[in-house]
Amino acid sequence: MFIEKSPSILIDLQLFSKGEFPEQSGVPNTSHAIQIFICEIKSMPCIFSSLIIIMNVKTVLNANNPHAPKNLVRYSFKERVYKPVTAVDHLAVHFALEGNLLHKESDEARRLTIFHEETGDEDKPRSASSKRRKREAKITNQFNFSERAGQTRNNPSRERSCQTEPPPRITFSDSANQWEIYDAYLEKLQTQDSIEKKKKSTVEKKEDFDVKKKSPQNFAVFLLQSEDVTQVAEVAKIIERIVIQNTMDDIAQDFKYFEDASDEFRDQEGTLLPLWTFQYEKARHLSVTALCWNNKYQDLFAVGLGSYDFGKQAGGMLLFFSLKNSAFPEHIYPTASGILCLDIHPQLSYLVAVGFYDGCVAVYNLKEQTRDPVYKSTASTGKHTDPVWQVRWQNDDMDNNHMFCSVSSDGRVVTWTLVKNELMSSDIIRLSVKGCISLCLLCAAHGTSLDFHKQIDYLFLVGTEEGKIYKCSKTYSSQFLETYDAHRMPVDTVKWNHFHPRIFISCSSDWNVKIWDHTIKTPMFTFDLGSPVGDVCWAPYSSTIFAAVTIDRKVHVFDLSINKFEGICHQIVVAKKIRLTHIEFNPIHPIIIVGDDRATVTSLKLSPNLRKKPKSKKGQELPKGSEAEVLKMDRLLALLREPELD
Repeated sequence: MFIEKSPSILIDLQLFSKGEFPEQSGVPNTSHAIQIFICEIKSMPCIFSSLIIIMNVKTVLNANNPHAPKNLVRYSFKERVYKPVTAVDHLAVHFALEGNLLHKESDEARRLTIFHEETGDEDKPRSASSKRRKREAKITNQFNFSERAGQTRNNPSRERSCQTEPPPRITFSDSANQWEIYDAYLEKLQTQDSIEKKKKSTVEKKEDFDVKKKSPQNFAVFLLQSEDVTQVAEVAKIIERIVIQNTMDDIAQDFKYFEDASDEFRDQEGTLLPLWTFQYEKARHLSVTALCWNNKYQDLFAVGLGSYDFGKQAGGMLLFFSLKNSAFPEHIYPTASGILCLDIHPQLSYLVAVGFYDGCVAVYNLKEQTRDPVYKSTASTGKHTDPVWQVRWQNDDMDNNHMFCSVSSDGRVVTWTLVKNELMSSDIIRLSVKGCISLCLLCAAHGTSLDFHKQIDYLFLVGTEEGKIYKCSKTYSSQFLETYDAHRMPVDTVKWNHFHPRIFISCSSDWNVKIWDHTIKTPMFTFDLGSPVGDVCWAPYSSTIFAAVTIDRKVHVFDLSINKFEGICHQIVVAKKIRLTHIEFNPIHPIIIVGDDRATVTSLKLSPNLRKKPKSKKGQELPKGSEAEVLKMDRLLALLREPELD
């Protein structure tokens, strides 16, 4: 209850003379008796100009809060006007204390009694000493004090030990005297003399001239040192690989474990993560003209080095790099002419077919210690007269002889057979502009690219400098099976799809990449990349993903199942004034390698969005393996053919 006291009431008689009531003049409400009293005073003659009447009002107890506001207004959104608030809260809390007492018959009290009965916990009186210990605050040591947040738990030390089998030991004993030492040196010199006689036939004249100048003793020391180097070469290569892997451990960790988490926020677009860079210092003046992965050893790839400039032909190199050692090549084969193409045998991974700028083809055997090719074409065996632009291994013939095919600017598609120690050649077809076999040199078409069908071994495609693509057969060589007007400039690359039997892709310097169905003469897809295209290749894990490189330093990755009009990745991967020439997917790992015109190969890892696989819906089972990839491409082809049928 609140005690409300009204102040003394001051009444001006002039107000009554004017006829104004006390309520209108700001006088608070009074009782009925006071109003009558005021009226009597008003009827009296006014003797004084003003008369002040002082009245004491009685004290009243009520439940209203005198400090509560009485003029609150709120906006009414329904009527769009401000309205006074009639209900005002008059509650005032002067004292509050939370207690821990519960009513016996309440639900919470029943639950507590049941809980104590089950656990058997009862309130036990605590001793005064224990209470006193809790009340006493522990004084911190001011001389050896550290914050609790800065204290860390020290892991307990553990002992580790390993046990290995001891190396085998042999007890050896012998006696040495002057005669035995002399006989050992004499035997060593005799073996060195025999080695010298064998090498004289292969050693160059300059080396022979230098050897003749040396004395027999110095020559023996020289051969002894060379033998020691060859014995340690294999061990040194392994140690070098270990050192490189330790120094580049962060790249190896990214290659194996890194996944770009930001792909979830990129709306199906992906990125390329740069990994190792492969380069050979003595070949920096050359360009990367060919790339090929080894199917058996997936970390090994071959690099062909040469030049596309006619005025800068100064030899080439065949290099083999491994992902385990990016600092130095595993194998080095210098060549007299620039290399333009190469292919590693799919089963016999040590055989490599190479095409040269001077029209020769050769086969290298990695098992041989020599740097010369084991097979090489000559003019007598029917070598090409123009640069060889593509070589492809074929299945063995009836006599189990290895075979490969080549295409050249002279218009010939030739099959080469490895017979004993020489190459035997036979022409499959001669390209011509008219679309039929012609011996006229003026009508000959200039082949620039070649690829054989993945399932049908006799069917192959040939791209030409005139921008046309010919579909040919080894069993029917009188004329072409089909002619496609593909590009306006030379066809740089043509490749069959790894999964779908009817689809192939082509690219050219006219900025376009086109995807074809070999049963239709018009392209199914055409992509303008805005710059001359150097190379294109299909992904080995998907029928709808392919990648291309352009001379403006960009790598373009497309996935037709996600976007049929634009690429899902366009990324610059090299420095300025460098042109990209070739690109290849790794057969197993999610990486690609790109080569440029500075003899450098850059490896890049694909982010998760660039290697997505289709997800199956609930209750629907998708086919697996190659069937799923063929079905995925067929759905795209069906979408393109429906408007034509309508």
